[in-house]
Amino acid sequence: MSEKDKNKTEVIHSRIWEEEAEPDNPFAAAACYCHGYDVYGDLLGKASWTEYLYLLFMGERPSPAQARLLEGLAVALANPGPRDHSVRGAMNASVGSATNTASLLAALAVGSGNLQGSREIIVAMEYWHACGHKLTKWQEYLQHPHEEERIDVWKPIEHPPGFDPHGVSCSTPVQQVLQYFSEVSVGNSLPWLLEHRVELETISGCPLAMSGVVAAAFVDIGLNVEQAEMLYLILRLPGAAVHALEQRSYGMAKYPFFRDGLELLSCTEASNGE
Repeated sequence: MSEKDKNKTEVIHSRIWEEEAEPDNPFAAAACYCHGYDVYGDLLGKASWTEYLYLLFMGERPSPAQARLLEGLAVALANPGPRDHSVRGAMNASVGSATNTASLLAALAVGSGNLQGSREIIVAMEYWHACGHKLTKWQEYLQHPHEEERIDVWKPIEHPPGFDPHGVSCSTPVQQVLQYFSEVSVGNSLPWLLEHRVELETISGCPLAMSGVVAAAFVDIGLNVEQAEMLYLILRLPGAAVHALEQRSYGMAKYPFFRDGLELLSCTEASNGE
């Protein structure tokens, strides 16, 4: 081995994070810097969780308006509720005695799809980038969806992204979130969506869904589609976690989706193959 290879040091390159090692332990950090901010010396106790999230993803401190909108997003997304497919995935796993890790993984897997999942957020944001605030462009995209170049991973979305294919009218929570987000928005997409919601619903033939409001919020905050996908998945996990734990405590006998499909046999019946 050459002297050059002996002195070679493996380095992880990161624009996000920098550490200084403890003088007596090279495997422990004495100081951690996130985009130049001392996390445990400067941010701890001074920055909120959502302000820190913004710093991690965007590389800079949020303005008060940006922090307020992201805080609203965190509250709106924290618990989609047991009607949501990703939450149900976590509940199903937990009541079936899967580990807590498996329950959260189930929520992530189901919550990554085309129906109110992170994939729908990506497509909806792509529509925003393509259509902007031009109603005629939205009409073109919603009525004549553009085909994706790759369908080996994701099948084409089967409904207008950001809208509820099973809805009759725009739900009250969606309207409440849109109204509040429009008031605190740092961009123009949310106010434009509030103004043209009914027209867009008429064009799409479906009521606006929470995913449509969230996609517009991510656009106004300035996240790209990959950042938005990650953050959307993260922010929805608390609800999946608490509902999974709750259903585990109730047990399978009280879980309506399994109860009617199970028939418990005695040991004698099972051994006889009945």
